[in-house]
Amino acid sequence: MKYPEVLEFDALLPQLDAFDAIIDVRSEAEYALDHIPGAINCPVLNDEERIRVGTLYKQVGAFDAKKVGAPIVARNIARHIETLFADKPRDWRALVYCWRGGNRSGAMVHVLARVGWPVAQLDGGYKAYRAHVSAALADPPALDLRVVCGTTGSGKSRLLETLDGIGAQVLDLEKLAAHRGSVLGHLPNELQPSQKMFESLVWDKLRRFDPAKPVFVESESKKVGNLRVPDAVMARMRASPCIAVKLSRPNRVRLLMEDYEHFCADPSTLNAQLDRLVQLHGRAQIDAWHALANDGAMAELVDQLLVQHYDPAYLRSIDRNFVRYAQAEALELDDIAPEDFLQAARHLHR
Repeated sequence: MKYPEVLEFDALLPQLDAFDAIIDVRSEAEYALDHIPGAINCPVLNDEERIRVGTLYKQVGAFDAKKVGAPIVARNIARHIETLFADKPRDWRALVYCWRGGNRSGAMVHVLARVGWPVAQLDGGYKAYRAHVSAALADPPALDLRVVCGTTGSGKSRLLETLDGIGAQVLDLEKLAAHRGSVLGHLPNELQPSQKMFESLVWDKLRRFDPAKPVFVESESKKVGNLRVPDAVMARMRASPCIAVKLSRPNRVRLLMEDYEHFCADPSTLNAQLDRLVQLHGRAQIDAWHALANDGAMAELVDQLLVQHYDPAYLRSIDRNFVRYAQAEALELDDIAPEDFLQAARHLHR
């Protein structure tokens, strides 16, 4: 075999997980926007260098840009080899990609292949990968989805986490989106990924599932925070069998107090989020909820939010959006201890 190999994405997909490393040589900003899940970022031109060389390319010409860029690329590749790859054995196999044209990835694979590593280059780069993801999400695999439904605080996310822990197939869209899916769902100190990165993560989960086994997913709305669930995935979810999780309201309040502990510690953050509900509930009601938060009456506040906001919204939407909810399998939880969720998960994953 002559290296570097140049492979189209559809051809390498069956062996994608067999590579010892997937190396994205684009700049930090390009990588942050989206990348193949599991890829590491080894820029051959960082953000600042890419702007400098790109500007020279446009204003002066390709030859002058390459004269400036080549030594920068060479130094960066040398640093990556010295700091990241020097201990890799002779049979270490990496897949390398850049944006599209192959200049940046071509430089990296040339050097790696000259060292003696069996390296591969993605033909068409990130653009080819992105085209595959878009097409795959437009026609997702025919999976046996089981939609976990339930009012806010009924423990759907904990149930999915427990199912995942005992080996069930789980598509946790809130985890992938870094958001709990409601107006108060922003996770502290954690930014949501870009829309493209979210779609990459969804694609990566879907491609790994065994279609002969059920896949558990929560009854999300079309958006999880600022991110949109791919339309075809949402359509499959809404047409799938449902599981209706039941938990008493006092236990739902306890669970939400645990899950949203950060709001208890900082009522000002909670109040800022509650302000987004003014159009629905009016200024007087929001001010009353602010007062409860400021007084530390969190249990009363959570109970009122369930009764006046979350439960009515859920009841309005669930039958309309999930057409098989009327035939849902009922799953009642007695309490919110780990043992309760484990028992429920084992009942479903049998």
